[in-house]
Amino acid sequence: MRRTMMYLPGNNPNMLLKGYLFRPDGLIFDLEDAVSANQKDAARILVRNVLSSQSFGDCEVSVRINALDTEFWRDDLCAVGAAAAINRRVNGIRMPKAESKESVIALDDTLSELEDKNSLPQGHFKIFCLLESANAVWKAYDIATASRRVTGLTPGGEDLAADLRTTRSREESELDWIRKMILVAGRAAGVDVLDAAYPLIHDLEGLKKQTEGIRQLGFDGKSVLHPSQIQVIHDVFTPSATDIEKSLRIVRAAAEATKNGQGAVAVDGRLVDVPVIKRAMYLLTLAGLDAEEAVL
Repeated sequence: MRRTMMYLPGNNPNMLLKGYLFRPDGLIFDLEDAVSANQKDAARILVRNVLSSQSFGDCEVSVRINALDTEFWRDDLCAVGAAAAINRRVNGIRMPKAESKESVIALDDTLSELEDKNSLPQGHFKIFCLLESANAVWKAYDIATASRRVTGLTPGGEDLAADLRTTRSREESELDWIRKMILVAGRAAGVDVLDAAYPLIHDLEGLKKQTEGIRQLGFDGKSVLHPSQIQVIHDVFTPSATDIEKSLRIVRAAAEATKNGQGAVAVDGRLVDVPVIKRAMYLLTLAGLDAEEAVL
């Protein structure tokens, strides 16, 4: 699951070492926006050392490198590759300012070279694309399908709002249609769609409302800036007891129908078809249950 992916500033050793203790689903070691230009080298060394030496619990581990139009990104990848050679849990690359399929292909090629250099299997590194301009949003499907490595899409926040010639409001209504475009592109491409972070870290009620909205749209999760945001998001994405119980009835009824050679089955007076079964299984996954084991 990728309900919460928490950014950790690459120049903050305390957060890099202890971030996993807050139990987000994933960690993003940030070498881009969180680190000023004169601290890039020091942050890169720090991130490499922490990634090489820590286990990070159950968290998925990724690194946001600097954009491909900067002088920093290749050195970032070298550091990540060296760490991944020691700790293979490190396998995610957050690609900022993903503008085109060509840029994704360029990153893909470099990652292939990095894997060979560090004796890692081809395809070890996954790419999460950050869409931070109108052009990137327009080309979201092409970007998502440019490489088999692409695992997720995320809309930008401040950069995207600026490119749209607007400002980021508390309700973020100016980004509503952007989210819908990216969601459709991501679903068509078969990758996860993860929302941008909510910047008002003390406004937990606003965070809850926004998270409820993006979950209803169909998003898989949300980026996180502060540990206090994690539980709010997890609560929104956790199905209710009623939903869990109904989902269990659906998958069990479907399994029984298959066992008996029935083509269809009804649950609570409603015909259960493949989409309904898939939705029930997804809800059980969100609840931390194994759908196959639940049938037994």
